[in-house]
Amino acid sequence: MIYETRVYEAAPGRLPELHARFRDHTIALFEKHGMKIIGFFTSEIGEWTDRLTYILGFDSLEHRDRAWSAFREDPEWAKVRAESEKDGPIVLRLKSTILTPTSYSPLS
Repeated sequence: MIYETRVYEAAPGRLPELHARFRDHTIALFEKHGMKIIGFFTSEIGEWTDRLTYILGFDSLEHRDRAWSAFREDPEWAKVRAESEKDGPIVLRLKSTILTPTSYSPLS
């Protein structure tokens, strides 16, 4: 299993809309395309408060590539994204990191 950590920096004042998009639409689409949701997080201390961090699990890099391709090509995602961004983008920047658990990790 590999894990992808993604950090989204929301446009000013748009973090609530980003939360709504994930809560109301994106989570179901992730599940539809075989992405294992580990968790969603916001920062209390030590990080900017306009960021959403989440972690997904995949069987392999190939699984990740297939799942993301299917997600991006899904017409429902295109509709959700267009509707949520009708007043402009809600994400300014995205950082993605692929992590592999160590042999002594409880997630290995």
